[in-house]
Amino acid sequence: MKHLALITFSALLLFSFIGCKKGVADFTLTGTITDNSFSAPLSGATVKLYATEAGGLSVELIATTTLGSDGIYSFTFERGKTETYHLSVSKTGYFELYEDIPFSDLTIEEDNVRDYATTTKSWVELRFINTSPLTDDVLQYIKQEGKSDCADCCTDGDVYLEGAIDTSIYCINDGNSEYRYYYWVHNSTNQGPKSAITPPFDTVQILLSY
Repeated sequence: MKHLALITFSALLLFSFIGCKKGVADFTLTGTITDNSFSAPLSGATVKLYATEAGGLSVELIATTTLGSDGIYSFTFERGKTETYHLSVSKTGYFELYEDIPFSDLTIEEDNVRDYATTTKSWVELRFINTSPLTDDVLQYIKQEGKSDCADCCTDGDVYLEGAIDTSIYCINDGNSEYRYYYWVHNSTNQGPKSAITPPFDTVQILLSY
């Protein structure tokens, strides 16, 4: 009888302990950051995790780490009164990543795996030279391949160059990627595509003489 009472008391104590801990849990956010320019894990980058309080009143840095050769990051942190988490990945010569992760997308039941990728920065010099200029000459071109939607990206729309042109336009691009445009010289049959692969951390020239 005493043994039964002891077992019952122990069980009640265990359930009481579990009940006290039920509302407290940690999130684990982990994944791999890939360098798409070299098709390899990104190493040496700084990864930071921020949290925005419910209501968006403040943003707090809650964790930071540096990627090793495997490109894996991992954060374990207390679940709080948070609306959104923000993951940033930065490394010199690379496009910065900034990803929003809603609180509602995370679970305490298992690791939350989020894999991301970035690329090296590279540039293309669009070199235009009108070798026999007339005042009414018009060169029109439009980008067909190349990085878009970034602060330093060149326009996706039509560009017009008029008259005696001898100029260069620099455009940022993903490393080891193609940059291509199509051009027309108005009132002539001179038209066609021009392209180049932009090397990581460097600049390549695309020359058009017309």
